[in-house]
Amino acid sequence: MTETRQHAALGAIALAVSALCVPWSTGQAQPKPDDPVQQQYQQADSSPLAGEAMHHNINPKAPPMTAAEFERGRQMYFERCAGCHGVLRKGATGKPLTPDITLERGTEILKTFIHYGSPAGMPNWGTSGDMTAAEVDLMARYIQQEPPTPPEFGLAEMKATWKVIVPPEKRPTKKLNDWDIDNIFSVTLRDSGEVALVDGASKQIINIVKTGYAVHISRTSASGRYLLVIGRDARVNLIDLWMEKPDNVAEIRVGLEARSIETSKAPGYADKYAIAGNYWPPQYVIMNGDTLEPLKIQATRGMTVDTQEYHPEPRVAAIVANHSKPEFIVNVKETGKILLVDYTDIRNLRTTEIEAARFLHDGGWDSTGRYFLVAANESNKIAVVDSKEGKLQSLIDVGRIPHPGRGANFVHPEFGPVWATGHLGDNSIALIGTDPEGHPQHAWKVVQTLEGQGGGNLFIKTHPKSRNLWVDTPLNPDPKIAQSIAVFDLDNLDKPHEVLPIGEWAGVSEGAKRITQPEYNKAGDEVWFSVWSAKDQESAIVVVDDRTRKLKAVIKDKRLITPTGKFNVYNTQRDVY
Repeated sequence: MTETRQHAALGAIALAVSALCVPWSTGQAQPKPDDPVQQQYQQADSSPLAGEAMHHNINPKAPPMTAAEFERGRQMYFERCAGCHGVLRKGATGKPLTPDITLERGTEILKTFIHYGSPAGMPNWGTSGDMTAAEVDLMARYIQQEPPTPPEFGLAEMKATWKVIVPPEKRPTKKLNDWDIDNIFSVTLRDSGEVALVDGASKQIINIVKTGYAVHISRTSASGRYLLVIGRDARVNLIDLWMEKPDNVAEIRVGLEARSIETSKAPGYADKYAIAGNYWPPQYVIMNGDTLEPLKIQATRGMTVDTQEYHPEPRVAAIVANHSKPEFIVNVKETGKILLVDYTDIRNLRTTEIEAARFLHDGGWDSTGRYFLVAANESNKIAVVDSKEGKLQSLIDVGRIPHPGRGANFVHPEFGPVWATGHLGDNSIALIGTDPEGHPQHAWKVVQTLEGQGGGNLFIKTHPKSRNLWVDTPLNPDPKIAQSIAVFDLDNLDKPHEVLPIGEWAGVSEGAKRITQPEYNKAGDEVWFSVWSAKDQESAIVVVDDRTRKLKAVIKDKRLITPTGKFNVYNTQRDVY
């Protein structure tokens, strides 16, 4: 078959294998299957499980594979596909790829789909050159096999990785450095397995700290002394900011793949506990706050909220700490359940289970700290939890694939206090009323929708002292959009957004230059942006004056390898956003 005829047949084939598609609709132009930014993001969310030994299970109904081919297919799947389709191929952001589905399609149809991709967001692994023809054939056969099962990871495995580098009794009794630790930024250096600690005043790098791979989030302890980070490989690092040069004092691996970390914030429990949530195994663990000793492991496997079916891989997404009472809020992605975990007595753990909506991901507090808002991304909803009453307040329909990060709180000139989220799948920015007492007619409703630059938004940010709302679009297929930032005037939201060329300001000559994750300094008068290029290319951090929207500084250093997330100590400690 000629290439032209293959392209002509692709539409019909894509319909036949639509179960493999990752739905994507931007409200503007859809990303092309050969878009390098989209491909890089798909791979950026790859699983650390690629190198883990697993059970080798071949389906006798599937096409034959040698043991070496199976192992290569397993590695490729976890590197390229697991982030969307799930470790057990049960589906997550992407659709299920279990043998009952793939065997019906057959090798040739699967090969064509893998080779060419789809406009719905499936990367074109063959035509892009990322997979050879032989690898495409291998992957088509592999996904017809029974999924291999990764090993479990319990208390014994955790303790085998646990290290107390500096015991609590040997740590400083007072701060030994002159840094304003409240204004330190923890910057994820994604592909080097490190975080950069950067001084917010001088813009100098204080230290480069070794961590797990692709740190997903940094959280500050209640006292402000400790910084906790977790890599996608489930390695947790405890960094003491009081040291002359802040560095690791304890570490542990809590699983094989993870995304979330948090510390106890309630009065009387400052720095007492830390909690980490896994993608694999699906569980969370409560640890000693100053040593990371694992104390309590809880599985999250269970029934989904909608169909009441058992799910073997409910991954733990965002975790936040209640500042008012001893409680962690744990969001379980695939089951759609929000767990209120009372840590008063961890040997007799009390958990309130709230039914929300499937595919819970990220979220943050409203301005009062009473209500927690979290995105159920593939359900296209925001779930609101009343942490005071311990119940679901509302489920709100929003745009396509909400991805707020922590979201953004501000006072709307007409609707009062609101919380905002952008979307991966369309250009809308939803403003949700959050004041049931002062503005009950607007509470828990989308009161206004703003129009951004397009789909591909990851983070949205403002500050109590700011009158700007910043929205990134690093996953938009248009490089010009991905390399810029949209900013709205909070006093005149009917006015179109202004576009700032952050990538151009960075002075980085080559690379994707994706602009991601606006983060404020402690004073709320600067906004920091990551300029994210490849590991072997120059990246940067661009600092913008919040009042004037003008370039203030560019931070460049050969050690700033793939900077992505940035977390200001003060704002993270107090959940300021």
